[in-house]
Amino acid sequence: MGIKVAFTCFLLWGLMVGARAAPLQQDQGRSSGDTAEAHVGRGYDLVKDERYQEAAKEFQAALALKPQLVRPRYQLAVCWFALGRAQESREEFERLQKETGGDSSLTYYLARLDLRAGDFERAVNRLALIVNHPPFPDTAYYLGAAYLEKRDFNSAEKWLRVAAQADPRDSRVPDHLARAYLLAGRKAEAEKQFELSSQLRQHIDVASRQAVACSQLLETKPLAEAQPACQQLFDPNDPDKLATLGLLYGQHGYYAQAVQPLESASRLDGDSSEIQHDLGLTYFRLHRYGEARIALEKAVALRPDFFGSNALLGATLYAQGEDGASYRILAHAHALNPLDRDTADLLFKEAVILANQEEGQRKYDTALAFVQTAAGLRPDDKEVQQRLAALSQRLGRPLSTGRPEKGSPP
Repeated sequence: MGIKVAFTCFLLWGLMVGARAAPLQQDQGRSSGDTAEAHVGRGYDLVKDERYQEAAKEFQAALALKPQLVRPRYQLAVCWFALGRAQESREEFERLQKETGGDSSLTYYLARLDLRAGDFERAVNRLALIVNHPPFPDTAYYLGAAYLEKRDFNSAEKWLRVAAQADPRDSRVPDHLARAYLLAGRKAEAEKQFELSSQLRQHIDVASRQAVACSQLLETKPLAEAQPACQQLFDPNDPDKLATLGLLYGQHGYYAQAVQPLESASRLDGDSSEIQHDLGLTYFRLHRYGEARIALEKAVALRPDFFGSNALLGATLYAQGEDGASYRILAHAHALNPLDRDTADLLFKEAVILANQEEGQRKYDTALAFVQTAAGLRPDDKEVQQRLAALSQRLGRPLSTGRPEKGSPP
């Protein structure tokens, strides 16, 4: 609930000036933008922008190439869910449940589908299995809502109270508590909860207006004049407002000012990949690469197939001189978005650096594999082609096409 945190995913490669990963293997006969990984990467970008119909097509394309992939199938099911296509969503979630042995997030979505279908008993049974270790903060809210539909007012109140503790800013919770109290004849308590729900919705509206005002001032006034209005968003108990403030400062080039609200938001909501990404991006812009790395590693762990965080983490590791780690992350980022020139260029640099290191240690096999990657990225680079020929000749191998072979360095 609250202000939706926009997801910033562009890279400022200019910051890399003066700063100090498996080789890629595309399917034969398929363009670099038509791999399963590339479709997954585009799908994640579309989900970020809530373009679920287009995202679903990308995940379907990925699964057509590699049906065994789990994360794209999960994301496809979520897209169908968001689009209201209940049957398709249920089929994908149930398939995943059978194939993976079950996961609490699958149970959560299946329970919500039960709620939509009016099967409140099954929804209660599913949610009760996961509510003590919920996959999402609003699990208790949906359990309370299911009990409310069953007219079990005591159980509804119990779990809605738990939901209120989990997220005191969710206006749906007091609204449903008020309904439970009203149906149970507790009118005075119901009115208090209706009032609280109204206040929370008003809080969101006020925050939205504050964000718009802040953005307009940052665009038209000096920072000193804009800051008093912008700082109204600095609510130490609201990660959404804090993240929005940090994002607005960052969008207008005030990176140092963006750090504090984003750090505060990260402490309040450490499991938000969006907040971790924006915090990492801000540190990166300030050349604070060690801190950027920590935040971006968290972002990647939370969303392993999101191109923006992978690409930025790879660039951060490059800045730190962590060539092997940078190469692996950049390779994954490139697979997710083969058409991004900046990532491909940085991956090429890392491939050349690692080839030099391996050749210097007379590890010609792995040196050749890195050069093959570089040649695949820049097939018209004469220097790389000459080096490829020299290493192939040294090892007594036929000249490679520039495609990595088995045994390529990890």
